[in-house]
Amino acid sequence: MNIIVCLKQVPSRESILRVNADGTWVDEQDLSWEINEPDVYALEEALRLKERFGGEVIICSVGPARVQQAIREAFAKGADRGIHLNDPAFERLDAYNTARVIAEAIKGESYDLILTGLQSDDFGFAQTGVILAELLGIPHTTIVMEIHVLDGKVKVKRELEAGWFQWIELPLPAVLTIQSGINHPRYATLKGIMGAKKKPIRTLGRDDLHLGEALLNFQEIEKVYIPQKTKKTQLLEGSPEEVAAQLVEKLKHEAKVI
Repeated sequence: MNIIVCLKQVPSRESILRVNADGTWVDEQDLSWEINEPDVYALEEALRLKERFGGEVIICSVGPARVQQAIREAFAKGADRGIHLNDPAFERLDAYNTARVIAEAIKGESYDLILTGLQSDDFGFAQTGVILAELLGIPHTTIVMEIHVLDGKVKVKRELEAGWFQWIELPLPAVLTIQSGINHPRYATLKGIMGAKKKPIRTLGRDDLHLGEALLNFQEIEKVYIPQKTKKTQLLEGSPEEVAAQLVEKLKHEAKVI
């Protein structure tokens, strides 16, 4: 079973985030980076399926040179090879254009499943995997909590709202977006870390892909800002009866909760 895992590198949760000078995103200087957490669970699920059914796990990631560190981390855990989509034209793409780039890059690959995390920790759009499936013309499902591979199809358990779950079957190949908590991700072994240096990464730029029309974002971030603090404390003075009356007035006319 051949599985493609889409990984994204995001600012680590310990990073101190500051808005950049343009006010359009965070300042990426001096940030530390890590693999997007939901993608870690997708990788682990792919590795478990590989251990059961054989095949290979292929990592696909979009981003600058630093992204190769994330791909090597996946190699250290057991992934076999990588596709790195690195080009200035790929920076800050929206979900649709990110999916376009990935779809074009993997057209020549033979795969049974494509796994992505449910959403990214930075933008959180939860759209790339779904759009990727539509562009490839294959079935997909989201918020996957359990996977069973059958003969020519896959049966998955989806998380719904209010504690409900749903079982559905899809023909292969298919795209699954994986929910955090589906498994317990493994740590890289020393042998895996040493072996990661020898595994191949194929780097592709815009000129290597047949994208046709320009990569024009349909969604733009116009402004990023820190919310202004508006809370304030007001002390009510007087006798208990007077304070109670003042509180009722404020709850009724200012907070409008009674």
